[in-house]
Amino acid sequence: MVLQVETATLLDQYLVTRTPELREQVVLQSVPLVHYLLGRLGISKEMGSEYEDLVNQGLLGLIDAVDRYDPKHGTKFSTYAGLRVRGKVLDYLRSTDWMSRSARQRVRHIQKAITSLWATNQREPTEDEIGHFLDMKVEDVQLGLGDSNRVLVSLDSMTDIDQDGDDTSLHERLSDENQADPSEVIEEVNIKEEMIVAIKQLSEREQLLLSLYYYDELTFKDIGKVMGITESRVCQLHARALLNLKAVMNHD
Repeated sequence: MVLQVETATLLDQYLVTRTPELREQVVLQSVPLVHYLLGRLGISKEMGSEYEDLVNQGLLGLIDAVDRYDPKHGTKFSTYAGLRVRGKVLDYLRSTDWMSRSARQRVRHIQKAITSLWATNQREPTEDEIGHFLDMKVEDVQLGLGDSNRVLVSLDSMTDIDQDGDDTSLHERLSDENQADPSEVIEEVNIKEEMIVAIKQLSEREQLLLSLYYYDELTFKDIGKVMGITESRVCQLHARALLNLKAVMNHD
């Protein structure tokens, strides 16, 4: 999401003057970015009070971004603010321990099942196959995939679900506000190349979903409209696509 021209102009003025009035205006005009990013994380207003709590956390991240942003580092404000908002929301989710122990265990089981089935069959497993492998109803598999989406969150967050408390994204781990480390740049390029190969092994439906999400930058709700499925189903398929990618990359 690109910030409106007037917001960018206000930001330029604020960076020069640093007045409280302009700071407040920049924050207020950037609020839509928070809602957009929550939508990208599969977090909707249907969550009620929890959604409002996450909006507040996102706003804290936005305010932090306005205060700390330095254009000399060559990063767009929307990109920088997005990282701050996303990080604040994820920190809050971790601190509140929103997922029950049984739900977290189900997520781990599904992740391991997908990895095992990929290794055995050399193809993407269906939800029926995952359920049969785990002796679990398909409905429970889909529920676990929905929970998985909130653990994995994004293609750049490919950490192992077994490693509690470390949801740091690939972008955040490889980025440097001052300069890029050559070895890290090479590592990032290699990972991207591996990911491109892995994506080609997914079904056309999952490739379309990933393209709509990462290339067109649509929210889960908008992807649902394009694909003719519910927003919750998009969340499940997004998580399944990420788990499939993880399984393929680990296997290779």
